[in-house]
Amino acid sequence: MAVIDVQNAAGDNVSKTDLTDSIFNIEVKKSILHDVVKMQLACKRSGTATVKNRSDVRGSTRKLYRQKGTGNARPGDIKSPLRRGGGVVFGPHQRSYAYKLPKKVMRLALKMALSSKFQEGNLVVIDKIELEGIKTKKFMEVVNALNLKKILFVTAEKDEKIERSARNIPDVKVIRSEGLNVYDILKYDHLVLLESSIKNIEGRFNA
Repeated sequence: MAVIDVQNAAGDNVSKTDLTDSIFNIEVKKSILHDVVKMQLACKRSGTATVKNRSDVRGSTRKLYRQKGTGNARPGDIKSPLRRGGGVVFGPHQRSYAYKLPKKVMRLALKMALSSKFQEGNLVVIDKIELEGIKTKKFMEVVNALNLKKILFVTAEKDEKIERSARNIPDVKVIRSEGLNVYDILKYDHLVLLESSIKNIEGRFNA
């Protein structure tokens, strides 16, 4: 079992806790992490870009002028892609870019992302964060006490005080353990786990 120090909200070490090696201390393969991050970003794409084809443009289908004798090119209707205001050829259309990887790959990538933070020394465990109300200033004091930058906080369950206190702080994000994902872990430099969230994370892999 891997062992890590547990800090309080003031940044002082108060105890130690065990981390499961099969989740927090496995071999990291960048290729797997890359595949999962690429999939997550693809699923976020809106895919709403679209154009009007010749059949979508509003206009008459009447032949503009006679076929022969004018010296001009043989005309189609006013909706021709060759004319201003006509349809667009080979333009984008609304589509979904989403695709899925096997569940085993997703689970393995999440373990690798957690392991990478632990092995790099960028994983921090806090016993608890207690706020009397929704106060950004108070939460900022916790961030300053940890002396870290670009932090992803992970809570065990919904905590509106923490979530709303942190939402206006740049480079800080609060996420619940069930929403933990590879992209967010790798996006932020430091991963801060509330001690109660560790059991939830380990439970995801034991289910």
